[in-house]
Amino acid sequence: MAKLWGGRFEGQADALVEALGQSVSLDARLAPWDIRGSIAHARMLGTCGIIPRRDAQKIIAGLNQIAKDIADGAFVFEPALEDVHTNIESALVKRIGDAGKRLHTGRSRNDQIALDVRLWLRDQIDAVLAQLRALQRALLDMAEAHIGVILPGCTHLQHAQPVLLAHHLLAYVEMLERDYERFSQVQARVNVLPLGSAALAGTPYPIDREMVARELGFPRVSRNSMDAVADRDHLIEFCAGAALCMMHLSRWCEELILWSTPEYGFIEIGDAFTTGSSIMPQKKNPDVAELVRGKTGRVYGSLLTLLTIMKGLPLTYNRDLQEDKEPLFDASDTLQLCLAVLTRMTPEIAVHAGRMQEAAREGFMEATDIADYLAARGLPFREAHEIVGKMVRYCIEQGKRLPDLTPGEFGRFSPLFQRDVLKQLTLHGIVSKRNQAGGTAPARVRTALRKARRFIDKTGK
Repeated sequence: MAKLWGGRFEGQADALVEALGQSVSLDARLAPWDIRGSIAHARMLGTCGIIPRRDAQKIIAGLNQIAKDIADGAFVFEPALEDVHTNIESALVKRIGDAGKRLHTGRSRNDQIALDVRLWLRDQIDAVLAQLRALQRALLDMAEAHIGVILPGCTHLQHAQPVLLAHHLLAYVEMLERDYERFSQVQARVNVLPLGSAALAGTPYPIDREMVARELGFPRVSRNSMDAVADRDHLIEFCAGAALCMMHLSRWCEELILWSTPEYGFIEIGDAFTTGSSIMPQKKNPDVAELVRGKTGRVYGSLLTLLTIMKGLPLTYNRDLQEDKEPLFDASDTLQLCLAVLTRMTPEIAVHAGRMQEAAREGFMEATDIADYLAARGLPFREAHEIVGKMVRYCIEQGKRLPDLTPGEFGRFSPLFQRDVLKQLTLHGIVSKRNQAGGTAPARVRTALRKARRFIDKTGK
């Protein structure tokens, strides 16, 4: 068992307290960022004359060697030493002697962990941004490959109006673009140096925070030492962004699951991203899509965990904050895995264009255009709506589709119908008329695809 910190304590921690308090099993993954921050801190201490330059040089050399050992898998983290910081500092002192004890001058574990997590999170956001762009490109590829395919657009899961599949896919590109914007905004708030805040009140040593900020790539330093060590907003924002992004991925997966059923038959997902049944030989289950849908709730849980940890904490640091890393790490890992697998799966989705277009002819999806036809000839839209509703009921009774009606049957419902009405009822004609900005007309969708491709290629990571 480890001795408690400092000379204030004579005894050793209870074994259960050690088990409860150790965090190195989780925060060991922060080691590269912890070392990076410590090297910048040591270099600043030496440059400012706070510790001897030769000691700073020894510290930096020792930390670099520890970093190599960690990368090689040769470093053993000891739970009895509680956290990643103490493990690294203890190893440093063993390697270089008393010079290693000077590393912690002018800082606290409070601002140290705040720095480590910001450095780590900054890199994770970069990775997420790159993965978002990759998935967007995969969706654009799929849209461009099926630019002429029409399928039913739905509300309430009921056939509503025909749309281009490419237009449908571009809706998800838009969702992911909002996710990209949100993570970029979080990145700006992560990019603040907390080191130098010490435990909570700042430090009496004549440190150069701007020097450390420059070395670590932070554009600014924190303005309030108490807030700097207590702030976890950026973690919560990241998890909120992850939750929103997972919600978007889950919606896409839900559609893929529906579209791959025999009832829809719109798509078939590649074998590498589906599984069979242990008992039913015919099954091809969309397990990847289902797992992503299921893992969404897990990321929601991470967000709620962080909010709950923070809601009752007085300033400044409290040990509750040790619990912030597990939900953060899990949310990041889960999101990145889901983005990666969907990016790889999307090109392996076979589109059954004929079945989509066959389905687009079902459900009286021409009804709105017929009402618009009457409204364009002077009939108030609400009256046109009622007339077309009666026509739909008539078709149901007669077992017909709206395009199957004869000119005489159209005329029974309104004298405004002319023979040209049937020309309005082709799928291509219906989608082509939606030629306003943001509409599903082929010309608009092609333009939207080109703009999205140029923008993503210009701004992508």
